[in-house]
This record gives sequence, C-alpha cells and structure tokens, in this order.
Amino acid sequence: MDERLIAFQRLLDIMDKVREGCPWDSTQTLESLRHLTIEETYELSQAILNEDLDEIKKELGDLMLHIVFYAKIGQEKGAFDIADVLNGICDKMIVRHPHIFGTEKVENAEQVEQNWERIKLEREHNRSVLGGVPEGLPSLLKAYRMHQKTAGVGFRWRNAEEAWMKVDEEKKELFEELQKTDNQEKIESEYGDLLFALVAYGIYIGVNPDDALEKTDMKFRQRFNYLEQKAKESGKGVQNLSIEKMMDLWKEAKSII
Repeated sequence: MDERLIAFQRLLDIMDKVREGCPWDSTQTLESLRHLTIEETYELSQAILNEDLDEIKKELGDLMLHIVFYAKIGQEKGAFDIADVLNGICDKMIVRHPHIFGTEKVENAEQVEQNWERIKLEREHNRSVLGGVPEGLPSLLKAYRMHQKTAGVGFRWRNAEEAWMKVDEEKKELFEELQKTDNQEKIESEYGDLLFALVAYGIYIGVNPDDALEKTDMKFRQRFNYLEQKAKESGKGVQNLSIEKMMDLWKEAKSII
C-alpha cells in the first residue's frame, strides 16, 4: 500500500481517538479552531519566507491536522466528511485543468489563469468576478487578488509600461492633493489609489506585493536591530543617538544585511 495513504489513514485514526478521549480536542468547534488555523497559516507563511524546509514540513503537518479536524467535526454534524472534502477538490482540479484532463490547449500560465476565471464564471452564473476574493483578506493581499481576478477576464493594462504610467498618475494626484488641501480624507483616498496602482504594477513585473513587503519588513527589522545593538555596544540607547549617527549606522547595516 502507498506509504502516503498509510500515513494519512494514521492521522485519521489518531483524530478519531483524540476527538473521543481528549478533554481539549473533544470540546473544539469549527469556531474555536478558526483563529488557531489562521495562526498556523501565518507560521507556514513565515517558514516559506525563511526558506526553512524543515519548518515548512512541520507547519504543513499542523495545517493538515486542522483540515482533518474540521472534516471530523463536519462528519459529526452529518454535513460532510474527509472523503467529501478530498473528492470536492479533486473534482474542482479536473474541471479547472481542461488542458490536462480534457482537450483544451494553453501556451502559458497566464492562459491557465484566464481559463480558471472563465470556467468559474460559466459554472457559477450569478457569481461576480470578484466574488471569490474574501472580504476578510488583509488589504494588500486583497488588492492583489482583485487585480488578478479582473485581469483574468481581460480588465487589465496592455503592458507594464501602461501600468507604471498609472502609478505615475496616482503619484501626481497625491502630491497635488497634499499641496492644495489639509483634508485628511482626500489625502488618504489618493494615497490608497497610489498603493492600489503599485499593487497592480506588481502583476506585470511578476512581484507579489504582500511577499515583497513582508521581506522588506524582515530586512528593516534586521537592520534596525543591528542599529540598536551598535548603540547598546557604545553604551547608549538608540533614542540617545543623533539622527546623523543613526543614519551612519543604518548605512553600515545596509552594507551587511
């Protein structure tokens, strides 16, 4: 028997036992697990950014446990079980890959994405193009997914140059608003438009803005930690350094990190 199936069956058997006999596992609900699943997802995301394969393996296991847990609760409710979950995603994968499981031809990944959007709209006639973008996504990721979805049905700039021209346009509008008004609501609106245009540009240069910003956050943290450490070594708190000294240490950090 396939070792993968043996391992999966082992997990299912363990879930049955802990759900029945463990005081904590037996009391969990779909709602109580939700925030824990979100936490596990972020931990997986961090492991991926760190390129830590051992940690990725561990976090994937944690997420797999959550999936099996949800399916177990669904089974208890008589709503669905793990077989329904797996068959559902199998069916979806077959439908969304007619170039693999059917006769359709595609030339690149972009055409695959366009086909996905077309197939979903054809199968779910009343669904909006943006209906598949959860409202609860973080704003930056939500903007990226909205651009991807609408680009999939042809609502997009023709090339990266046109997308960058939109960024330039929004930069100018923000600057003009800053010069003529102190209306914070209008300034915020123009700033949001600029961010939205930058997110769209990311698609044309192959950059996921959420990944890019997360990596920049990590880099900033490492560099500022370096600055703090150097200040500490000199017997001062970072708050006691002049801005000139801070910038010198920052440049030093940039040359290293």
